[in-house]
Amino acid sequence: MLQIIQAIFLGIVEGLTEFLPISSTGHLYLSERLIGYKDTAEIFTVVIQLGAILAVIWYYRHDLIEKTMGLFQGSAKQRKFWANWIVATIPAGIAGYLLVDYMDKFSTNVFIAVALIIGGLLILLIENYHDTKQPSASPQLDKLTIKQSLAIGCYQVLAIIPGVSRSGATIMGGLLSGLDRVTATAFSFYMSIPIIVIASGYKLISGRDQLSSVSGGGAALLVGTVAAFFTALLAIGWLLRYVSKNDFKPFAYYRIILGGVILLSLLLG
Repeated sequence: MLQIIQAIFLGIVEGLTEFLPISSTGHLYLSERLIGYKDTAEIFTVVIQLGAILAVIWYYRHDLIEKTMGLFQGSAKQRKFWANWIVATIPAGIAGYLLVDYMDKFSTNVFIAVALIIGGLLILLIENYHDTKQPSASPQLDKLTIKQSLAIGCYQVLAIIPGVSRSGATIMGGLLSGLDRVTATAFSFYMSIPIIVIASGYKLISGRDQLSSVSGGGAALLVGTVAAFFTALLAIGWLLRYVSKNDFKPFAYYRIILGGVILLSLLLG
């Protein structure tokens, strides 16, 4: 029973942090060690992460159907969207393939804490000194250019560094590329679909032998995934509403404080 409760807790952590600019990987890594859920942490994380990505697909299901139908019907607007989507995925796909095993070596408390702090400082820097457009009422995805999509895709490469945050890197990259907060956030959500599916799929296939040894078994995987799905749905809707009226400074302060607390706890033993 304890393992099921732990799985639900980690699912909630994954769902809440996957799409906020605060690093889901960092939070899961630390949470797993906090509650003692260590033995098959990586494969468990991979599975529940799929629950979070299913939440994005479900949230945008009508738009995705419309965009897919428009593509086959010859819509120039939808062709442009899918072209931007593919271009934005390529840099991280290449970098992930080449570097993912190497970057796993940096999944340590100290490295994650430092990445959280540096990421927070960069968010503050961008919010304070970059001339960000006023948020639009709805995402202006049809105004994205290939150049902007490629730039945001390059920023997404930073997400392979533990503690950076994929959403944080892509949203800030969107702002630096000239997007408003609502459009940058929405495009970040769309970008998450292929990159997380590919990364999780690769790790799931390569680590499938570990599935049978997950603490709590299939029940833990199921409840963790369901918890991640529903909490991610809430987080996506909330963040889109939040960025229509607010900036990302609170997330920056949170990252800096959390990173500082982690470093302090390590120093104090």
